[in-house]
Amino acid sequence: MKLRFPLSVRILAWLCLNLLFLGLGVYLFVKVQFHLGLDSLLLGRAGDRIQALSDLIAGELSESARSSWNTVLSRYSEAYQVRFLLFAPDGEQESGEPTTLPAAVFRRLREGQGRPEPRPPGAMEMRGIQPPPPALPRRGPSPKFMLRTDNPTRYWVGVRLPMLEQGRPRPRPATLLLVSDSMRGGGLFFDPTPWAVVGLGALLFSVLFWSPLVHGITHAIAKINQATRQIAEGRFEVRIDSQRRDELGALAQAINRMAARLQGFVSGQKRFLGDIAHELCSPIARVQVALGILEQRADQKQLEYVGLVREEMEEMSKLVNELLSFSRAGLGPKQAQLVPVKLSDLARRVVEREAPSGQNVEVQVDDSLVASADPELLSRAVANLVRNAATYASSGGGKIEVSAAAHAESISLIVSDRGPGVPEDMLERIFDPFFRVEASRSRETGGVGLGLAIVKTCVEACGGTVKASNRAPTGLRVEIELARHKTTG
Repeated sequence: MKLRFPLSVRILAWLCLNLLFLGLGVYLFVKVQFHLGLDSLLLGRAGDRIQALSDLIAGELSESARSSWNTVLSRYSEAYQVRFLLFAPDGEQESGEPTTLPAAVFRRLREGQGRPEPRPPGAMEMRGIQPPPPALPRRGPSPKFMLRTDNPTRYWVGVRLPMLEQGRPRPRPATLLLVSDSMRGGGLFFDPTPWAVVGLGALLFSVLFWSPLVHGITHAIAKINQATRQIAEGRFEVRIDSQRRDELGALAQAINRMAARLQGFVSGQKRFLGDIAHELCSPIARVQVALGILEQRADQKQLEYVGLVREEMEEMSKLVNELLSFSRAGLGPKQAQLVPVKLSDLARRVVEREAPSGQNVEVQVDDSLVASADPELLSRAVANLVRNAATYASSGGGKIEVSAAAHAESISLIVSDRGPGVPEDMLERIFDPFFRVEASRSRETGGVGLGLAIVKTCVEACGGTVKASNRAPTGLRVEIELARHKTTG
């Protein structure tokens, strides 16, 4: 038995995994960055930047008299918004703004007593000063350190470097302190680039991590939405192919079952109507024959009543024929044979046959337009539209237009009139069986509401669609869209 995972559980599990991976990544990054404390911030580009600036300051101090060192450090302090202080290895301040060192900073400063660390060529060489002979390598304190102190909050960066004074043959060790009220240190202490890279990487990882789940959900919803739209249009044969084992999968299966039930109900309804209409044909025909015999034998007074009965039987016969047409069109989509149909010839034949005498019908269909359809079903659909337009177009001048428009993959056959049109809120319903715009219509003002339903059923059997819209200022426009026949060779 396959386990079912509710959608809420899957989303929460995915979220937990995402947070777990992000937390692990942040932990590893912080651990790498701070495994030696704040000193680790000086191992990358920030440390190189501070070292280069310190070498530059040391070179300038070596070229200047001791009395001008405060001026040199003040100039750099104003430029970088960071205080620059120079201390001897024993903790005595040699230059810069007078400052009392916190105990932690003093201890780190005292760790630097002894010979200076070997230095790579720096600013002193660039300024033409002969560097001291390299010292022998030995273990000692780090050439740079970083500390944070409280009350008030200060960030201290120390750079140990050799100081070569005028009049001295050999350099002596010293420590240049950089002091800032913020961790950025005027852009010298903290380099946000690695953090920005990690943040962007985390964002990209989250997007890629969530994409499969989100795509799976949205794809399933899109298929369900498309299927429900087709079911709402009467295409009950549609099925959703879904292998999901969550709520969306259960919804897809429920929609498939619903579509199957609706298909059975609608097909059964149409078959039932067809059977009834077929069974009524024989008694109606017998009654009409009997009325014909009765007319021959009835006297003048009785003929009036016989005529009324004949009119009622003709209306009943018309209704039965419409029921038969509706049921046959609805039950025959699978048997429809789609062949190339020249729309201009079909439109002219239907207009000649169905348009009443004296009715102004204009056919504007190019002879080159060929659609893929069932000729009989399409003729029945167009005939119903022409009859419907002829019934309601007289109030707008009586003109009916049959036209066509070609598209890339389809062709639209349009029947429009200048009648009163249809209320906007009823345009979607006029193709429903037995629906009439005016519920109180009689035989003089309208039929039983099957004409446009037959149109829709016939068009869908041809693999097309039909829609209606109102014209300006008045009139109704019905558009049949069919697949365009593709010629080979």
